[in-house]
Amino acid sequence: MTARIYKPARTAMQAGTGNTKEWVLNYEPEQPPVVEPLMGWTSSGDMKQEVQLRFDTKEEAIAYCEREGIAYQVFDSKPPGKRPRISYSDNFAAGRRGAWTH
Repeated sequence: MTARIYKPARTAMQAGTGNTKEWVLNYEPEQPPVVEPLMGWTSSGDMKQEVQLRFDTKEEAIAYCEREGIAYQVFDSKPPGKRPRISYSDNFAAGRRGAWTH
């Protein structure tokens, strides 16, 4: 039973930083998913896949794993790149560098 500790990235539909400040602990799947032949649903007998623990810091998550005797892997994420702040009116400025596409 191995645990993954990581900081989730923003989704494509997210502009802010919600749900990206906490560290998440998930367990690696122990059994592969099985397709049920009648309905075609995917299921698994591994209930640890349903567990998701959240911690304020990476150190808290590591301390939890060490206290409980759980093997773990830490995945550090790179910080998001800085985007230049421009206003909407800069799209129509006379001295715009990029080519007009419309």
